[in-house]
Amino acid sequence: MFGRLEKVNIGEVHSQAKIIGTIVSVGGAMLMTLIKGPMLQLPWIKSNDGHAFSSAATHQYPIKGAIMITIGCFSWAAFIILQAITLKSYPAELSLTALICLVGTIEGCIVALAMEAGNAAVWSIHLDAKLLAAVYSGVICSGIAYYVQGMVMKTRGPVFVTAFSPLSMVVIAIFSSFILSEILYLGRVIGAIVIVIGLYLVLWGKSKDQTSSNQEIQTEGSNDLKMIPAIDETTKVSNQELVVLDLTSNKVTPTDEYV
Repeated sequence: MFGRLEKVNIGEVHSQAKIIGTIVSVGGAMLMTLIKGPMLQLPWIKSNDGHAFSSAATHQYPIKGAIMITIGCFSWAAFIILQAITLKSYPAELSLTALICLVGTIEGCIVALAMEAGNAAVWSIHLDAKLLAAVYSGVICSGIAYYVQGMVMKTRGPVFVTAFSPLSMVVIAIFSSFILSEILYLGRVIGAIVIVIGLYLVLWGKSKDQTSSNQEIQTEGSNDLKMIPAIDETTKVSNQELVVLDLTSNKVTPTDEYV
């Protein structure tokens, strides 16, 4: 909104829906993170796995983690805005994705050299889950995701792209429950429902924005078409050649003057 990439009119209902939907989505994400509630007894979750996750949670650092996640959210928001601004002057999604990945690779290598100085074992490649995670994050999460993100951002704007970010928490909670047998609490389920409601409000507001912008384009086009006949008539009149009528000699003499 501050970068003039998104139009917001407080007096219109669809703009209010976008604002309220964004707040509701953020609230649902905080609800999933901070409030647990009673544990849901699901048949595919074993009790031993629950004790393992609870014991591992005692060694976590919630304050440091919250600070790092907040910094990451602001950095990601700045990256989205910068990508949207860049696409206006450089509308080539594929080459822009290649440049983003190249710069990210160079920066990652510099950070790895600084943090793992003298430890050559971290650069060894093995056919294991670490290699699969690196390839998947590079090809899918970076390459394909940035390209699709740029294409959607050109047509629908950065708000439409980032509106689906809280939905990733819902997908992660579902898959971690099935694949990793992670404990699912009632607070996370309620937070997921709140996120879906907020996402629906944002998408509804964006759809109304798209409809109103299309109507404005059609109105401007019809006004331009109405002006074309008037311009043609003016052109015809201005191109008419003047003649001089000589009554004494009964001759018509054309002149070189034009109206």
